Formats: sequence, C-alpha cells, structure tokens
Amino acid sequence: MDFKRLMRNLDWYLIGATLLLMLGGLALIASATYSYAQTSGGFWHVRRQSIFMLAGIVLAAVSLRYDYHQLKHYAKYLYVFNLLLLAAVMLFGHSQLGAQRWLQVGPFSFQPSEFSKILLTVCLATFLERRIEWLESFTDYVPVFLYIVVPFVLVMKQPDLGTSLAFIAILTGMIFVSGFRYKWFASLFAAGVALFPAFWLVLQDYQRNRIKVFLNPEMDPFGSGYHVIQAKIAIGSGSLFGKGWLAGSQSQLNFLPENHTDFIFSVLGEEFGFIGTTCIILLYLVIIWRGITIAINADDDFGTLLAVGATSLFMFHIFVNIGMNAGIMPVTGVPLPFFSYGVSSLMTNLGLVAILLNIRLREQRLQF
Repeated sequence: MDFKRLMRNLDWYLIGATLLLMLGGLALIASATYSYAQTSGGFWHVRRQSIFMLAGIVLAAVSLRYDYHQLKHYAKYLYVFNLLLLAAVMLFGHSQLGAQRWLQVGPFSFQPSEFSKILLTVCLATFLERRIEWLESFTDYVPVFLYIVVPFVLVMKQPDLGTSLAFIAILTGMIFVSGFRYKWFASLFAAGVALFPAFWLVLQDYQRNRIKVFLNPEMDPFGSGYHVIQAKIAIGSGSLFGKGWLAGSQSQLNFLPENHTDFIFSVLGEEFGFIGTTCIILLYLVIIWRGITIAINADDDFGTLLAVGATSLFMFHIFVNIGMNAGIMPVTGVPLPFFSYGVSSLMTNLGLVAILLNIRLREQRLQF
C-alpha cells in the first residue's frame, strides 16, 4: 500500500478524536499536578505522558504496515505470555495503593494487567473465530468462558476488580456478535445475582467498602466516601462553563484525591464545566461510533470480533470512569482512556486504536 492510498483510507475521524483526547488529557494532567510541579520543579507527569504518547503513536503507525490477520498465528503464544506476565506480578510485583499490580524492569514500572486487556482481546477473538460456526447451543460457549477463567482469577488475586470486569466486557461484546442469545444473557445475569453473596465473600475489605459507599457515600465521608463526595463537589462547582484551567479549587488545593488518574474527569468538570465535559464525551462517542462501524464493515469474523472487543473495552472504561466520578458507579480504579495519567493504560489504548485502524485499512471495499 503506497503512502497516498494509506492516507486516503485511514479513519481520520478515529485519529482526530484520539489526538484531541490525548492533547486534552495532557492539559488536564498538567492542571491536576500543578501544585506538585511547583514544589518539585517540573511537570514530570506531563513530560512522561508526552514521551510515551509520541512513542505509542510511532509504534501504532509502524504496526499499520502489517496485516492484523497475522495476530492469529501468535494467539496461543500471546495467551501463555499473558498468563506468565500476570503470574509474575504475584511473585515479583510491588504494591501501590494497597494492590500488587506493578512490575519493575530497570527504571521502568508498568502494570501488566493493562496490557493483558489487549492481549486477551486478540487471543479471545482468535479462539472464538475458530469456533464460531459451531456455536449453536449454550454448552458450546462453555470452552469460551473457561478460556478467560485463568487470567480473570490471576487479575482478581492482585486484586484488580476493574480489569477483571474489563475482561467480562470484552467477552460480552464478542459473544454477543457471535450469536449468543438474549435469553442466555438473561440466565447468566440471574445466575450472577444468585451468586452475588459468594462473590461478596471473595472481595477485599476495601472493595466491599467501595460498594457500600456507592450506595451511601455519607456513611464514611472522611474515609471510603471521601473520593466520591469530593468528585461530585468538583463537577457540580464547574457549573456551565467551569472555573477555568488551573482555577479549580478542589483539584488545585488537593481536596480531590487521585485527580490526575482515576478522578481526572472531575478536574475536567470543575475547570471546563458542562460544556467541556460534553465536548469530551462527544469525542468518546466518535471513537465508539467508528469502532462499531469498523466492526460492521470488517472483511471476516476475526476482524469483527477484534473490533468489537476493542470497542467494548473503550465503552466499559468510559462508562465506568465517568460513572464513578459522577457517583452513579462504584469506584473501581478504572482509568479514563487517553485522559488519565498512566503510560501502561495509554500504550494499551493506542494499541487498540492501531488495531481498529488496521482492520479499517484491510476492508476490501476500500480503493487500493
């Protein structure tokens, strides 16, 4: 594919929305870490995020030269690598904020559970594509469910409830397009409700508190409920137009915890108000729209499953993160794509966009 044809067939809506979100994310990270930068002598978070953003863009561009169908040949190796990576966290990982989720390689620290999302998307798409013609009854899907059990359990052991639920989101999207019936979804939901007491027992104490606080934030206003209360105050105080960049009291005075990661949407609401949050949500809707369109127009089942998995993951992160900032979802530590600080999350999301662009480029209806 020559350069002119490549430029013509790229999904510029998807690229434009992604770039605008990343630039907006840098501006919000700079604001959220402004007080820290003044005392430490530099915008370390912004510089680090910018470096990995540029590196991710370069890697995504290079990956477009290779047909995404080649991923199928490496799926079983990627699956084993994913399990080894998650197991390594349990053996050699170090803890932050009460969870053992990070691996240290030289000067770099990264979160394997973030990369496991894209690895599982590729592996599960391959696994389903090879069986899609024989998926006629509910029992035919049992091997599919078992396929994600081990990575699911390994992530839960860290513990990382957010990533575990992200795996479920990927699975749900893929089995939906593969022909999983609505009544089976209803049965699974009923089973989940029935098994909730058992699920409650395996949760960590802080995870149970987050669910309780979701139902009643005022039960622990200076403990588990503090994040949610401050986030809602920040968003509400932004009103229609916001207080302006670097002018949010909740974030600049550090009342809002984790304001550059999990609760960066609250910084957006406080500083840019309803207008700003609406614009950002519209950009996310563009990404979801393009992901669904690419899935519909993909040339084969593998491309459709990959695109659906990537889009489902974006939808899950966007809905859960914004929901927990607004107080309508429990706090689960799910980052906001391209906005929250975190190079592992950023690189994973750029990888998902690269996959969507790759599927788009290989559509047969495009002019080559």
